[in-house]
Amino acid sequence: MRQFTAVVNPTAGGAAILHRVAPLLRAAGAGLETEAGRGLAHAGELARRAGERGRVVLAVGGDGIAGAVGGALSGTGTVLGLVPAGRGNDFARALGLPAAPAELARLLLDGVPRPVDTVELVSAAHDRAVVLGGVYAGVDALANRYANRARLLRGTASYYAGALRAVAGWRPAGYRVTVDGEEHLCRGYTVVAANSGYYGSGRRIAPGARVDDGLLDVVLIRHAPRRLFFALMRELDAGTHVHRPEVRVLRGREIRIEADRPLPYGADGEVGAALPVTAKVLPGALRVLY
Repeated sequence: MRQFTAVVNPTAGGAAILHRVAPLLRAAGAGLETEAGRGLAHAGELARRAGERGRVVLAVGGDGIAGAVGGALSGTGTVLGLVPAGRGNDFARALGLPAAPAELARLLLDGVPRPVDTVELVSAAHDRAVVLGGVYAGVDALANRYANRARLLRGTASYYAGALRAVAGWRPAGYRVTVDGEEHLCRGYTVVAANSGYYGSGRRIAPGARVDDGLLDVVLIRHAPRRLFFALMRELDAGTHVHRPEVRVLRGREIRIEADRPLPYGADGEVGAALPVTAKVLPGALRVLY
């Protein structure tokens, strides 16, 4: 029977969700211990320690803690399970995880670990991080930052409000995007190098992306009038925006994103550093129950 260590983000409501799944795991005979992450770096360290003891690690929270825990376990052989309990849960959505506690518990108990790709990010300062969903650089990173700071709104509403605020003050950025050594120029709103097809709480930014194909889908959104951009945003729910002439989709294994001014980039729901950044796919580097 599997032995689990749950790494919980208390601020994301993770403890409440885990409370519904934990009795089902224990009733089946599984061992379960719980660790509270004091920030993402600490969550990653807890995950590594649990993995070294041969335990299955559960990331309990949203995309931030899923990315921190998954990134820490990338390349180690430790099995990861997700208990979605955050604002966006986009990587869990890409994996098609069940929402019902009983179905999720059954998957965690009996599911077969499957390999998924992770993404190595290297910043201008040569700092290295490994993430799950990919990287986005532009107006969406600003929107994500505003959404993370929201107190009254949750989920999709917080991202939409953040996007309105970000677009209102946006001016087109000049991007240089290098995909497997080939340079592409774009002036517009954002560049996304996607491992998962979802971001921003369920928006299908890269509908063709797969987490196990060894490639990143690179979505470039060129400049357009604001009214047209808002129409494009509405199409993100279904992924039909990729048919617009303002949108270009490329695919590759190593992507470098640069801009003509300082721009933030985000990954797994967190926004920190500024461009340039290099994203490199690590094929099949993480074993996940899904």
